[in-house]
Amino acid sequence: MDALSDLLQAVKLNGALFLEGRFTAPWCIESHSGAESHGLFGEFDHIVFFHIITEGRCKVRLAAGGEALEAAAGDLILMPQDDTHVLGSDLQLAPVDAHSLVRRAPPGGMLTMAYEGGGNETRLMCGFLSCDRQLSRPLLDALPRLARVPLGDGPGAAWLMSLLRRGALENSAPGPGSGTLLAKLAELLFVEAMRRYIEALPEQETGWLAGLRDRHVGRALSLMHGRPAHDWTVDDLAEQVGLSRSALAQRFANLLGVPPMQYLTRWRLVLAASALRSGDRAIAQVAEESGYDSESAFNRAFKREFGMPPAAWRRQGARNPGGAGQRF
Repeated sequence: MDALSDLLQAVKLNGALFLEGRFTAPWCIESHSGAESHGLFGEFDHIVFFHIITEGRCKVRLAAGGEALEAAAGDLILMPQDDTHVLGSDLQLAPVDAHSLVRRAPPGGMLTMAYEGGGNETRLMCGFLSCDRQLSRPLLDALPRLARVPLGDGPGAAWLMSLLRRGALENSAPGPGSGTLLAKLAELLFVEAMRRYIEALPEQETGWLAGLRDRHVGRALSLMHGRPAHDWTVDDLAEQVGLSRSALAQRFANLLGVPPMQYLTRWRLVLAASALRSGDRAIAQVAEESGYDSESAFNRAFKREFGMPPAAWRRQGARNPGGAGQRF
């Protein structure tokens, strides 16, 4: 698999499309804290929140201020930090609290929201993905607090929008498996948005996502992600990707902000943390699979990275499946 797929698998994203909205201009709403604020899905360590515009257009900006983005049908609006935000046909209007407009759904269906201004219509769906903040840090840190990702053109657009229409039909008449369908659709939308976002990054962009796009660094990341327990050296990676040792080291550090071997150590620990939360393998076995020769060395490295030893991390995960994040 590629590095993005590896990370998404390790952090075990879960979520759903959970709300369908219909608005007619003029309108303006303020949305707080995504899906978690509706009290529907329990406690999560971190929520990535998004809207997908299915008809019409709107504007959106963070409630704290900043640039307003224009969005149209086929655009996904992403809030990786689940910030409170304002969206509407006219952001100069006094915003209505979005929660006051929410209506309960039939079992298995999405919530609904509507505002009647009498003018042009906008429809959207809201979704979320839950993740462990600490394990997801490379991805979360690489994204802006508010982003518009166009999904409405290109060869994959037609089938993606048809799936969204299927989700809307599922909402109006929920059937067996509706919840699973809406959850998988949310994950699919997010992965496609990340692919489109990476493709559209400026040439001078740095960060983890920019590293994935780079031909040489992306290949090095794929090698390390594909065989994390291998005894990699920068020389080995450089030979595999077709660069000199110094050129790869500099290119990697310029894009990701850390040397290759430091990144590999962190990735091994992310995999170990995920394994400790999701299985019952002995800590010594997890340490060996993560490339450590001794359990004591693994314990020291794990505590430096996550602020607690592996056994405490596992116990914390059993008490709180959402996890407790600090840093990657």
